[in-house]
Amino acid sequence: MTFKQLEALYWIAQLGGFAQAANQLHTSQSAVSKRVHELELLFDTELFDRSQRTARLTEKGEEMFVLAKKLLEQRDAAVEQFGKPGVVERRIRIGVTELTAMTWLPRLVGLIQQQYPKVILEPDVDDSLQLRDKLLADELDLVIVPDTFADSRLPHKTIGRVRSAWMCKPGVVPASTTAVRLHELARHRMLVQGNNSGTGRAYDAWMKEQGVQPTNVIVVSNLVALTGLTVSGLGVSYLPRQCLEPLVAAGMLAVIDVTPALPVVRYVAMHKGEHRSALTSSIVMLAQECCDFTRMFQAQAEEEDRAAPKP
Repeated sequence: MTFKQLEALYWIAQLGGFAQAANQLHTSQSAVSKRVHELELLFDTELFDRSQRTARLTEKGEEMFVLAKKLLEQRDAAVEQFGKPGVVERRIRIGVTELTAMTWLPRLVGLIQQQYPKVILEPDVDDSLQLRDKLLADELDLVIVPDTFADSRLPHKTIGRVRSAWMCKPGVVPASTTAVRLHELARHRMLVQGNNSGTGRAYDAWMKEQGVQPTNVIVVSNLVALTGLTVSGLGVSYLPRQCLEPLVAAGMLAVIDVTPALPVVRYVAMHKGEHRSALTSSIVMLAQECCDFTRMFQAQAEEEDRAAPKP
C-alpha cells in the first residue's frame, strides 16, 4: 500500500470523481484509476460502487477512506516536523478577501516562497461568507477574513486590523465645522457591502446597535466597484481609510467626520481545528509579519528587500 494509492482514493472521495482527483494530483485519470485498482487487488475488495454514475465509496471503501485520511495527515505532520522548510512539498489553498488581495497578499506570497520554495500556493479571492463555507467544505486550508464568524470548529488568530471611514465624492455631503451624526448621514444614499462581506456584516450590526436603519441602500459586494461608485457621487460609503489616501489627496474622495466613528475591524486567520499543522501555523505567523492594510498594490517582500539600501 502506497501513499499515492491512498491519495487517489482520498481525493476521489473528497472531490466526487476520478477526473477531479486527477486534476488535484496533477496526473492523468487513468493513473488515478490504476492506483485505486491496485488497492482493490491488494485487499481483494471493491472500494467504489461502479454501478453508480458518481464515484461512491462502498462500505469497505468508507473504512479505507478514514484510514487513508489519518495516514496522509500523519505523513504530512512527519514531513513538516522532521523535514527542512526548503524540502516541504505541499499544496496550500489560501482564501482571502478583496482588500487583502489588493494590499499585502503579494508580500505574503513572496515570504512563503522564500521560506517554503516547494510549497504550491493556490490563492482564492472571494467574499468572507463564501470563504468560510469553502473552509468548512475542505475546499480551502486557511482563510484570512474579518472576525465576524464565531465558530467553535474554526480556531482563529488575529492577523491585523482595518480602520475604515465614511467617504463620498466631495460636495455630496456639505462641508461642516462639526461632526455629522450617524443618523443624519443615514439620510443620504448609502453604499454598503452586505452580509456576504465580513466588513459589511460588522458594520450593519454596528449601525443597528446605534439605532440607525438606512432606508436608501445599495448593496455592492465588490470593493473596487464600491469605491468607483462612491467616487462617481452615487452615495456615501465606508471604505478603508489609509489605503485610499491617494484618492483623498487627489480630491476624488472626501472623508466625512461622523460621530460615533466606525469601529476598527479585526482580521483573523481561520482553519479547521483538525487541519492544524506546522506549515499552517508558520504561514499564519508570516501573515502576521507582513499584514499591512495601509497601502494598495504592495510589491513582494523579496523585491523590496533587494531594493533596500545595504547597511
